[in-house]
Amino acid sequence: MKIQNGSKLLFIGDSITDAGRSDSGEPTPWDAGSGLGQGYVSFVNAIITAQTPEKDIRVINKGISGNTVLDLESRWDTDVLAHQPTWLSVMIGINDVWRQFDTPLRTEAHVGAQLYEETLRALLKKTRPSLSGLVLMTPYVIDSNTQDAMRQRMDEYGRIVKQLAQELDAIFVDTQFAIDAVLRSIHPTSLAWDRIHPGPVGHMILARAFMSAVQ
Repeated sequence: MKIQNGSKLLFIGDSITDAGRSDSGEPTPWDAGSGLGQGYVSFVNAIITAQTPEKDIRVINKGISGNTVLDLESRWDTDVLAHQPTWLSVMIGINDVWRQFDTPLRTEAHVGAQLYEETLRALLKKTRPSLSGLVLMTPYVIDSNTQDAMRQRMDEYGRIVKQLAQELDAIFVDTQFAIDAVLRSIHPTSLAWDRIHPGPVGHMILARAFMSAVQ
């Protein structure tokens, strides 16, 4: 695995990353999983600990439900830089796109592609030199219809993430590709009723995609 022994691996993002985490975003002695939430971050921690317990990798979850890249910008110093992570994983963009469709008239909540790209690039460029590793995960929508307007917009933001990964020597995780592979056999509503917030199976898809990328 690419993540070195003794690394501090910090995840930041929106509700998919948050997944009901505690304020600290870390496991507690009395309930090892609760601090990390019930989503893919917890699953990644469980897989790493079960497979390579000798690596002593510390996982921190700093996802916050509803966040866009602008919210990440406002809390980057306290929720990323202050923790001095060795490895950083970022998955953001779902709300940046979703708000354009579920609240189309509230344009102040929209984050267009150019602003998304510029903001995310600036955050990552100032942080990358201090990191041993950077993982960039695409936003996604759980819908196999590639002609759907929201799906097309989400794919556009995914391409931005891929470009940034190439620019910054980051590990790229195509979450949409991983989800699409499963949707060839099951209906999207079996993963998420709203096309966004998955249950355990969807979170396991994300966790497996992450782990495959960092092997």
